Amino acid sequence: MNEVWKKPPVSLSTYQDMVGQEIGVSSWHLIDQRRINIYADVIEDHQFIHVDPERAKKETAFGSTIAHGFLTMSLLSIMSYEVMPVIEGTSMGVNYGFDKLRFLSPVRAGSRVRGRFTLAEAKLRKPKELLSRTNVTVEIEGEEKPALIADWIGLIYFS
Repeated sequence: MNEVWKKPPVSLSTYQDMVGQEIGVSSWHLIDQRRINIYADVIEDHQFIHVDPERAKKETAFGSTIAHGFLTMSLLSIMSYEVMPVIEGTSMGVNYGFDKLRFLSPVRAGSRVRGRFTLAEAKLRKPKELLSRTNVTVEIEGEEKPALIADWIGLIYFS
């Protein structure tokens, strides 16, 4: 089992007390050409800016291929597992979507990214259903401007 799943759980009240605080920063994740190509195959988006390094170098201002924005976004899952606490008594969590998601900077092939997570809201909608809102910034190593910012919403269910 992956180590990120082995964090000690926190109580619901402890989790709710974290609202307004930066919870943590994930490890760096490499977005290399291999990962970009695999993602392109999965979503069937083979635009040259993603999969043709020679052409991207010659024909774009990026100087190389870039990751699909949705590839960068999809890494939020593993980044959150590394950072966000598990709440005692949780039976499952589901992605509820985004109220805001903006792609601010391209992620060039070979770059590393990490997520910075701040808990913005944690309120019970029903006795066994918690709405959790997290503000996330995905940083690109060595760059000032982030790859993306997101207002990410999850629903956490209790047994």
